[in-house]
Amino acid sequence: MDNKEPLLRSDWTVYRGGAVFYNGAENCSVINCEFDQLGGNSIFVNNFNRHINIIGCYIHHSGANGIAFVGDPKSVRNPIFRYGPQDYKNMDLTPGSIGDNFPANCIVSDCIITKTGRDEKQTAPVQISMSFRITVSHCSIYDVPRAGINISEGTFGGHIIEYCDVFNTVLETGDHGSFNSWGRDRFWDPNTSKVNREVAKNPNLPYLDILEPTIIRNSRWRCDHGWDVDLDDGSSNYYIYNNLLLNGGLKLREGYGRIAQNNILINNGLHAHAWQRKSGDVFKHNIVFKAHMPAVMTRGLEINEKWGKEIDYNIYTSNNYDRLKFAANQCDLNSIVANPEFIDPANGDFSVSINSEALKIGFTNFNMFSFGVVSPRLKAIAKTPKMPDLIINPDKTHIEPLTKDASLWLGARIHEPKGTELSAYGVKFGTKGVALVYVPTYTKAWNLGFRTGDFVISVNSKPIESISVFLIELKELNKEEKLVFLIIRNQFEKEITVKL
Repeated sequence: MDNKEPLLRSDWTVYRGGAVFYNGAENCSVINCEFDQLGGNSIFVNNFNRHINIIGCYIHHSGANGIAFVGDPKSVRNPIFRYGPQDYKNMDLTPGSIGDNFPANCIVSDCIITKTGRDEKQTAPVQISMSFRITVSHCSIYDVPRAGINISEGTFGGHIIEYCDVFNTVLETGDHGSFNSWGRDRFWDPNTSKVNREVAKNPNLPYLDILEPTIIRNSRWRCDHGWDVDLDDGSSNYYIYNNLLLNGGLKLREGYGRIAQNNILINNGLHAHAWQRKSGDVFKHNIVFKAHMPAVMTRGLEINEKWGKEIDYNIYTSNNYDRLKFAANQCDLNSIVANPEFIDPANGDFSVSINSEALKIGFTNFNMFSFGVVSPRLKAIAKTPKMPDLIINPDKTHIEPLTKDASLWLGARIHEPKGTELSAYGVKFGTKGVALVYVPTYTKAWNLGFRTGDFVISVNSKPIESISVFLIELKELNKEEKLVFLIIRNQFEKEITVKL
């Protein structure tokens, strides 16, 4: 229980130690070993290390991380050990690291990593922080309390996640995914509009710390308690392709330069949260089952502004309403609605037939039997995820109005977020409240101090559980001298007092 050292820009802490501990090493390997019921980190790769290879290992019941790569925060420019605002005026604009005191060019391959985090929950089977060019390949990862693979801040990028099978994750926590990352690099600030202004001045700002793209490819993901792939809080410069997402979909929160193409999102779709203006994001040639699920997008964009660089040429298994729901944001104007004609989904083969219309819009098949460990002794004991029941009912004629009535309060659009939407407002799953989805500058709500993305918890200490309760409470409290709104803004509590 000595995990006292904070990681950058988060509430995660770490203990620099493990059953096998590499520090200042080069060209070393751990091959075909079993790590059984170790109390903390099983393998820790600390600060300067090069070409450390962990191959063919069975790591299970670790007290903390299975394998952790953690560099020196002194190698990071403008490091911050908190979740909060950035100091743009005094920022070092030099790209890259200071020195080389961090892991680089290391490999984790053909490993089963399961049931980690027995004591520490803010851990992962593979944890990567302040490192460069770490490859995780052909690993089977499952039955863990939080993410299967976690990449913390973007420093310094260049990682490759490939041919992995990651499932049954986020079992004891929440607001996470089978793959999880947070960016919060030099460019990032909780105030999306502020980031828009700073990046408009210096378009290279988001790429100062993450020097090369992180690639997630040819892997299978399933999370039943969050997202299959969760790029949170400014995660930038990612290339995500040829992935099979079995349940939780893909979440892209504010950030830049994410390209997601040729993925299959079973029974789900794209969760777009609080995107930046001119983010450069691309989402195309994917098979999706639902309309995009945005949250607080108007924090950084106008309500009908274009999303990203290109969201188009996807195939929907539902209907034209889902396809055209965000046509005003220039999404999916050339996408289609069709049955993708999977070959054998019950047995894990989600390749499409040679006659599938998915092939006509640019989707290409990828190997459905290359996920997870490859050595016979590990394949014999590795678990695999449950295949989902598919919801496919394409209706090309079903077109409804592209807008729907929104509840208004003092000129602001209000909404009751539920489930995965709550993450965008910085509150835990299950939290009751009312969100201000859009607060234009000309409204009375704005003049009273409310902003887009505010989440109202209570008024005069009375809990707000729904829009109807919110409006009823306001009416009943109208005789009091003042109203005190407790809100969540940018993940922090704040009070707004309105005198009556």
